[in-house]
Amino acid sequence: MNIWTAIGLTVVGCYLAKLVGLLVPAGVLERPLVQRMAALLPVALLAALTAQQTFGDGRQLVLDARAVGLGAAALALVLRAPFLVVLGAGVLVTAGVRALA
Repeated sequence: MNIWTAIGLTVVGCYLAKLVGLLVPAGVLERPLVQRMAALLPVALLAALTAQQTFGDGRQLVLDARAVGLGAAALALVLRAPFLVVLGAGVLVTAGVRALA
């Protein structure tokens, strides 16, 4: 498949998804279940992306310095650290584990 064909199909698919979203009646969007799903879905997608990028390496699962860094960032979150401290903890622990390995 030509790369431009794939790009064109992606563009059309995104446009149609946006159009379908605009055509949903307002009454449906005001339901509590729909509002709750709209609030939680981005968090779930971000968590799935983080897990895939942290523990995936092509076709297999790996546990390396990224997993340790994610654990350090999660611990900083549990301790209610500011966002930059959480980010810094993850980066510094990941770099430290890579330097030691």
